Amino acid sequence: MTQSDTRFKRISVIVMDSVGIGELPDASKFGDKGAHTLGHILEQVPEIQIPHLQQLGLANITSLAPLEPAEHPQASYGKLAQTSIGKDTMTGHWEMMGLQISSPFNTYPHGFPQDLITELEKLTGRRVIGNKSGAGLDMIEQYGEEQMKSGAWIIYTSADSVMQIAAHEDIIPLNKLYEACKIARQLTMSPEHSVARIIARPYRGAPGQFVRTANRRDFAVNPPEPTVLNTLQNFGYDVISVGKINDIFSGHGITATHPTRGNENGIQVTMDVLRQDFNGLLFTNLIDFDSLYGHRRDPLGYAKALEQFDQALPDILSTIGEQDLLIITADHGNDPVHKGTDHTREYVPLLVYSPSLQQSVDLGIRATYSDIGATIADNFRTGGPLHGESFLDKLK
Repeated sequence: MTQSDTRFKRISVIVMDSVGIGELPDASKFGDKGAHTLGHILEQVPEIQIPHLQQLGLANITSLAPLEPAEHPQASYGKLAQTSIGKDTMTGHWEMMGLQISSPFNTYPHGFPQDLITELEKLTGRRVIGNKSGAGLDMIEQYGEEQMKSGAWIIYTSADSVMQIAAHEDIIPLNKLYEACKIARQLTMSPEHSVARIIARPYRGAPGQFVRTANRRDFAVNPPEPTVLNTLQNFGYDVISVGKINDIFSGHGITATHPTRGNENGIQVTMDVLRQDFNGLLFTNLIDFDSLYGHRRDPLGYAKALEQFDQALPDILSTIGEQDLLIITADHGNDPVHKGTDHTREYVPLLVYSPSLQQSVDLGIRATYSDIGATIADNFRTGGPLHGESFLDKLK
């Protein structure tokens, strides 16, 4: 495939992890009636300054008072509904790249079965403490001192299908933590104990001052079917991941990966890659919105993270050339004002920018996140995916 065969040489997708834009029609089935991540952040922090997102067209998508819609948005805009059953990170990203997940992953609101824990203790040589649902830092504060004395694993879960294994880096070396996660990954592949992700959660510090480090790693199940990423790779295109994208897809369809240490680093790495020459897809996840502020129900911190991203937008846009397309979106909601500490079932924003586009277009309410994957496949003429409708021809 040559450049003359494609409309855009490069497409960059930036996922603002958990930046939802209002409840989906089925939100009540997930306990999320009334959720609105962006709307509630704006209510709580009305002085937020995100002028560049506003100018792209964020407030043109839906009412986001006190933000005013842009008179002449820089980007085309719309919002995406989720059709897969679930509201977790993997389901959102997989749907974005063309998959539809009809069976939700197992969750463990009361902790993991004892036979699973016993086998993990046997194979790793360390006992388990915790084994319940809870917020990460809360669990580390509760059990960290005990771990420092005993060397046990701290294991916890959330409303998502996830087993998180926390270990103090000065007590248990990182390589041992990663080995334990790999063992847990194998143990949770069976249907009776299936878990979508095993997450290594290293931390440091003293009791009362524990902090999680940037050495997190995710060990996810493989996507059940090929995604748009696989198709792009098969056609010889670059598929470059930034942040936890590689972990979410278990490396499938990825040609190069760049782990990051949070939003600031993820933004910088994204711009560094965009300043290089490549032909294909750059796929970035900015995790801090979700992990640091959504799950911790911190609207002020969330607002500051949005401001940080907004301040970086002019530099990001400066790296988008005439043959480039930038898509900014999210993978689910995580309303910091909503009850609990779980993700929320929401629409996600869609902002589509290229300096080569002559006018902004209202892309409307898209039926599925997969419209992004369909647009990417349409641009690179790779065929597929089975789900989603391209909006490429709507971009003027």
